Amino acid sequence: MAKFKKKGGKGTPAISTASLPDIIFMLLFFFMVTTTMREATLLVKIKPPEATEVQKLEKKSLVDYIYIGPPQKKQLGTDSRIQLNDQFATDLKDIREFIELGRSQRDEADRKLITTSLKVDKDTKMGIVTDVKQELREVGAFKINYSTAKKQIAKR
Repeated sequence: MAKFKKKGGKGTPAISTASLPDIIFMLLFFFMVTTTMREATLLVKIKPPEATEVQKLEKKSLVDYIYIGPPQKKQLGTDSRIQLNDQFATDLKDIREFIELGRSQRDEADRKLITTSLKVDKDTKMGIVTDVKQELREVGAFKINYSTAKKQIAKR
């Protein structure tokens, strides 16, 4: 009888990496499509008030955001501050420049449709909000939106 020898040391075959670039590009494309870019880095704390009648803004590209609340960093104080884009407003006149810059960056037809959204902390005093609204009126930004969180209604 003949003896059969087993060839020892047969390992697992190498993994094919031919489809690896396809998989990586699919993942990259997925994350590029699903990721939203942050408009601004928040320098103030915002805990929005709750409301029951909430509507979503239609065109977010036509919205300028003004943030009002206490600073994130304690060394900047505890009084509410105004944030425009990624920096604090030093004066109410900075709002005028902010609105005019937003208008100049958009098409002529879209300028009438621009909405200014106020994201205000619920513990902020109304005086600073009134001052911001007065400055917006002087600039001619009459479409104002208050950002809120949707209040959960208890069902019985």
